[in-house]
Amino acid sequence: MRKLIHLVCSVLLIAASLSAAADKPNVLFIAVDDLRPQLGCYGIEQMHSPNIDRLSKRGVVFNRSYCMVPTCGASRASLMTGIRPARNRFVSYQTRADKEAPNAVTLNTHFKDNGYYTISNGKVFHNPADNAKGWSEPAWRPKTGSIAYHIPANQELHRKRGKELGRRGRGPAYEAADAPDEAYGDGMIARKAVEDLRRLSKRDQPFFLAVGFLKPHLPFVCPQKYWDLYPADTIKLPATYHVPENAPKEAIHSFGEMRSYAGIPKKGPVSKETALKLIRGYYACVSFTDAQIGLVLEELDRLELAENTIVVLWGDHGWNLGEHTLWCKHCCFETSMRAPLIVSAPGMQRGKMTQGLTEFIDIYPSLCELAGLEKPGHLEGKSFVPLLKNPEAAWKEFAIGRFGNGDTIRTDQHRFTEYRSRNNAPVARMLYDHHEDPDEDRNISERQANAKVVGRLTEWLRQNKGKPGKR
Repeated sequence: MRKLIHLVCSVLLIAASLSAAADKPNVLFIAVDDLRPQLGCYGIEQMHSPNIDRLSKRGVVFNRSYCMVPTCGASRASLMTGIRPARNRFVSYQTRADKEAPNAVTLNTHFKDNGYYTISNGKVFHNPADNAKGWSEPAWRPKTGSIAYHIPANQELHRKRGKELGRRGRGPAYEAADAPDEAYGDGMIARKAVEDLRRLSKRDQPFFLAVGFLKPHLPFVCPQKYWDLYPADTIKLPATYHVPENAPKEAIHSFGEMRSYAGIPKKGPVSKETALKLIRGYYACVSFTDAQIGLVLEELDRLELAENTIVVLWGDHGWNLGEHTLWCKHCCFETSMRAPLIVSAPGMQRGKMTQGLTEFIDIYPSLCELAGLEKPGHLEGKSFVPLLKNPEAAWKEFAIGRFGNGDTIRTDQHRFTEYRSRNNAPVARMLYDHHEDPDEDRNISERQANAKVVGRLTEWLRQNKGKPGKR
């Protein structure tokens, strides 16, 4: 009898949850791997990103949005749990949220528990098995992954280096091939998402559809037509293609992630020719992924779902394209910490940009508020819904993040980073004035005139790196 009563109660609770969720907005949750704000809607006129730019006209662009950790697994775990990273939590690209924050209810799980049908396509968590219970269907990824060469010579080079060097042996860092979009992982992900939207539109249940695109992650491989958008003679090296003045050695890494690819030297800088091809390849992959995002957004419109769907597009962290001699991410400079965030939601502002400082841990509570869901008690971010209503509203005084032994804080005017040893003693620091030096080319932390600023930011960083930013 007790089992029967328990079963009946469970069924009634599920039914009540579904009934309450019936009028809730849908969520289309678009993640893009290694995407920095290299987009037309962020003022980069050289870029061809018409679909993301069109989305920006339907929502709010967050111009100063910052990841918590500039490496994929850790960034995604922090975002999906709404919890800040620490020295022993959310550290590497291999981070699993369900292992390092087992008591946290992840974003997808919270929506599923509140009556949403949740689907994961592509790369959402770094590990597809992470928080599997939070998805209504098993997380899906294309078999090709992000490394998909289509030129036979590159395929053979990739196989050869793989046999010789194991996981560290990969083919070239870039490729322009005569191949269709759907031959690549992101093309498959977009088409799977379109199919899912058609299925979901027929369900009497709101959905949380997460679509994680793989490019512009290395290697920069995509169809030739996207490379053609960026003629070689239009590609330039960044103005900061050198180590910043007075930057500590702790701030500069050797971009080991890229050195596993053929044609990249084991140490030292890449050649100018290679640097220009890498930049061009990154741009091409941004446009390739933009085209795939366009397919999904067009289907959302065709199915007449857009007016009742919250769309969130985010890149998991920034990326360096030679700035400060760096490639990849993995550092505390603005180029790694700043990432795109665009939110379109029913009843909110359209075609606006906000300068409000926001952190990726703010996404979880914001989606809860937009969907009318209770916010779990463990969340450490703040809902930015007020910015969606009024992009000019006064907002946080700072955004905090970290990587390795560095903790970094961004205010309206400054970025300050403090590096510490294994025994937690301070060993180096950086201060950049974004009003005078937006490219972070001169470390001014040791100038006597900045002692008060350094002191104040050091205190803010140490007191708040485990807490939400002030308002």
